[in-house]
Amino acid sequence: MERLVAAVLAAGVLQVLVATADDHYLLSRIAFGSCANQSAPQPIWDAINKFDPQVFIWLGDNIYGDIRRPFIFLGKERTIGPWQNAPRFIPSSSSKMLSRYNSAKNVPGYLRLRAKAKVVGTWDDHDYGLNDAGKEFSAKSTNQRLLLDFLDEPQDSPRRKQAGVYTSYTFGPPGKQVKIILLDTRYHRDPLSSDGSVLGDSQWSWLGKELRGTPSAITIIGSSIQVISNLSGTTGPLFYMESWGRFPKERDRLFKLINDSKRDGVFFISGDVHFGEITRYDCAAGYPLYDITSSGLTQAVEKVLPSPLRFIVRFLAWFTPSTMRVKNQNCRYRSCTYGEPNFGAIQIDWDASPVNLKIQVRDINGLPVTGVDISLSELQAWNRTIKAGQDQRHCTLEVKLPWIVRYRLAILVYSVLALLLLALVGLICAVTLACRVCLKKCKTD
Repeated sequence: MERLVAAVLAAGVLQVLVATADDHYLLSRIAFGSCANQSAPQPIWDAINKFDPQVFIWLGDNIYGDIRRPFIFLGKERTIGPWQNAPRFIPSSSSKMLSRYNSAKNVPGYLRLRAKAKVVGTWDDHDYGLNDAGKEFSAKSTNQRLLLDFLDEPQDSPRRKQAGVYTSYTFGPPGKQVKIILLDTRYHRDPLSSDGSVLGDSQWSWLGKELRGTPSAITIIGSSIQVISNLSGTTGPLFYMESWGRFPKERDRLFKLINDSKRDGVFFISGDVHFGEITRYDCAAGYPLYDITSSGLTQAVEKVLPSPLRFIVRFLAWFTPSTMRVKNQNCRYRSCTYGEPNFGAIQIDWDASPVNLKIQVRDINGLPVTGVDISLSELQAWNRTIKAGQDQRHCTLEVKLPWIVRYRLAILVYSVLALLLLALVGLICAVTLACRVCLKKCKTD
């Protein structure tokens, strides 16, 4: 353990040195992930270390720092239901946040990763300090310092002086550079139902300069919440998830900025939703924009049910309409989503002509569960190879679907509930009738 800690300290010093100079080494392997509960087992680091990434990107919920209260239907404080009068999540103290960061930072598998890879990242709501929180959260400045300490950000870094944790990195020699842009979708975000701002004025100005700046062969934009997919458009009114799609004006602004910048080779990576998937949108930037979602390292939607019943989650994932999801032969399940622990893996073959990108979501054993192979020439507006039929397939927004398709999940769930209610009423009536017949017979006897 002492050797491992020494190696990590040496790696930290190396990262500080690297941060002060251009990273000229050729970047060909990147891993990314999100949603890692510091109190849960984290065996997935073994698979990530085996992939041997040069860079690892945290996409938020790097810890679960807020306090989740139990579901309470009745009583003085009710945390769920139409009669809810108390929040389900409450913030924890800065000392508890620090303790949770220390636990996360000392997970053995993560220690091994830090010793050999450059680690960068942004945050989402639970490491920001409160579930679904935005600019109104009062502890954001303090928690920004805690996140940057967790990431070993240098004390003189501009990130420690600005409002928000957004930043960018450039790796590789000229002509083979990879630019990584990490957004902050929390610090300046307006309320969810407002269709206001996600990034805030200062971050929008910064992002415009980044995209219009020195060209790079590949540009990866990391967002803690999904950019392309807007599943809330099809899962409502049952439940809603955070995404750029809930801020349609902001998402349109983001797409327009990418298009106007004339920057080629752009794609997104994201987290948050506790499942993995790959989505694409073909009608924004002159070439398809991909969003590879990996979530989470420990948190996963299928864990809400016992193993024998997890097929229900997979069926519902398949049944829920999604116009943006990439469905191909690389998917493990028919829905082309993956609801168990996972991480994202990017491999760049610089020797191929044209340059090839293999982007995958991988499981706890490092095996791919969904993926795409993309020629870099496909991500260039001047060399579009998409056919008209494919354009239409990934251009229809979820909110534009016919209502019978868009709300079919809600229709199914409410129909099943109605049938169950009718069955319950029928059972009560049958039992009541049987009791009456029995009583009548007893009186007759």
